Amino acid sequence: MKVTLSALDTYETSFTPLVVIELAQDVKEETKEWLKNRIIAKKKDGGAQLLFRPLLNKHEKETLGSDNLYLVGASRVRLLLGAEALGLVKESVDGTMRTFTYSTRGSFRGFHDDNDDFLTMTECQFIVKHELENLRARDEKMIPGYPQAKLYPGKSLLRRLLTSGIVVQVFPLHDREALKKLEDSWYTRFSLHCQPIDRIRGYFGETVALYFGFLEYFTFALIPMAVIGLPYYLFVWEDYDKYVVFASFNLLWSTVILEVWKRSCADMTYRWGTLLMKRQFEEPRPGFHGVLGVNPVTGREEPLYPSYKRQLRIYLVSLPFVCLCLCLSLHIMMIYFDLEDWALRVHEESSTEWTGVLLYVPSVIYAIVIEIMNRLYRYAAEFLTAWENHRLESAYQNHLVLKVLVFNFLNCFASLFYIAFVLKDMKLLGQSLATLLITSQIINQIAESLLPYWLQKKHSVKVKRKVQALKVDIDATFYEQVVLEKEMSTYLGTFDDYLELFLQFGYVSLFSCVYPLAAAFAVLNNFTEVNSDALKMCRVFKRPFSEPSASIGVWQLAFETMSVIAVVTNCALIGMSPQVNAVFPDSKTELVLIVVVVEHVLLALKFILAFAIPDKPRHIQMKLARLEFESLEALKQQDLRDVTGSG
Repeated sequence: MKVTLSALDTYETSFTPLVVIELAQDVKEETKEWLKNRIIAKKKDGGAQLLFRPLLNKHEKETLGSDNLYLVGASRVRLLLGAEALGLVKESVDGTMRTFTYSTRGSFRGFHDDNDDFLTMTECQFIVKHELENLRARDEKMIPGYPQAKLYPGKSLLRRLLTSGIVVQVFPLHDREALKKLEDSWYTRFSLHCQPIDRIRGYFGETVALYFGFLEYFTFALIPMAVIGLPYYLFVWEDYDKYVVFASFNLLWSTVILEVWKRSCADMTYRWGTLLMKRQFEEPRPGFHGVLGVNPVTGREEPLYPSYKRQLRIYLVSLPFVCLCLCLSLHIMMIYFDLEDWALRVHEESSTEWTGVLLYVPSVIYAIVIEIMNRLYRYAAEFLTAWENHRLESAYQNHLVLKVLVFNFLNCFASLFYIAFVLKDMKLLGQSLATLLITSQIINQIAESLLPYWLQKKHSVKVKRKVQALKVDIDATFYEQVVLEKEMSTYLGTFDDYLELFLQFGYVSLFSCVYPLAAAFAVLNNFTEVNSDALKMCRVFKRPFSEPSASIGVWQLAFETMSVIAVVTNCALIGMSPQVNAVFPDSKTELVLIVVVVEHVLLALKFILAFAIPDKPRHIQMKLARLEFESLEALKQQDLRDVTGSG
């Protein structure tokens, strides 16, 4: 008798699996039954009203000896009601973007009673995740079978199950057919075309799509810098105001591209509906702990942690640790310069091809050490930020970003500032910039995409052999997919991807006037980065849950801050250029004053440009204003009906 892994022969199991829940191997049966009942129970009874079944039926469990994987889905009506609860925004038949409601579902474009594609699979998985996370304890004092896993009214059950180790992971399934279509239009055929951003958004969600949209935009924005920089490098125009012209263009470029990106971002997120989504009330993050109390805002019981304790941890532990790491970074930088001096002395004593190559060795070693330190510090920063015990995920992310950016900025750019403004060696500055930029790009490509892809391919082969070796007659396609995906690495978000672009932006905007090829190398790297990042999203990592986003968040501020620093840096480099110094051969004080005045004028011009270029295109502003007007009119009509009814 043939056993089918995906048999859907009863009403309870006849649904499209959207999400997989993996339990620990030794979870007790009473816990499994309790979890199942809470997931399938009606909303009014405190359940999620979702569909739930084990991956394997009874016969398959006996055959394969595995019963810790469960599939979760939802009926069509349940998903539509979930979309309304989350405030998803969809396009209406009149072309405007409106918040979806189940009662007015017929007024939305693409909705039909027999159409299951109105909500994308990504949106359905996001709805299921939201419902699972909002399963809350009612009368239970503990998780059945685990008295040590305490519960209190209002506590998220899924978070307690995860922190207790009962649930190993929860992840959304890939759609093999849709993924194949996305790959074919994205990266499998190498050609210079724009990415299918809307398709990426439809499959991975807005946060991932915004990253790839920004990566593509930034790459094309670098092309003018690369085109202008090539003649400077090829013809070595040292005598024709090289620093002044190139640096001046650099300043305008870094300001304009960031302001224009805001407009492009607003255009995309309006089309996707996330620009109009109302911000959800933030729940405490899973790792937050404290003494049980009542939240004065929500009235719910939840852990409370005094703010002063968190501040003490930040200022007495985290801040000194970050400062210590910065000092260590500076110490290693000085060792690098000692190596540079040694290599230069060797080259001067015996000038050969080998000693010429030796001149680049310290920079290469230093670039590798920088990457290692950045990655080690990242782990330490994550541990410290978690230990600080921030209540909200947004606060946790902001503190983590600040720690990582400060260290990475100093670690990557301190040596360049030292060469530029202490040693005043422009030739060494260009050489060091080139080595750091190119080495970091090669390391990132290998560490982030090629190595994980190779390891994943090896693991996939092992799993396929294991499934094929099973001495049973089963249809193992779906089973193999789930087992492969559960062993894939978890995608931890766009943090590292944006950080890489942020550092690249720093290399290009801060010092590229002394190494004009920086932009050209960045463009070449980014063209391959698009494909390698696409590869790792589709083949290396589990499919991430989508997260609605209206912008690139704190990274917009980070890039804008870097552009302000670039103004100061480039003005200082211009003031140090031979052409400008020749104009003021005697009065260095006058030169410094003029450079400071020019820097302030350029900063003022930068902020005027930022103010003059609207963040949202005119047509988006008009549509948003119209929706606000209609909302106010509807509210007035509702108030009028209430008054009339009460009269």
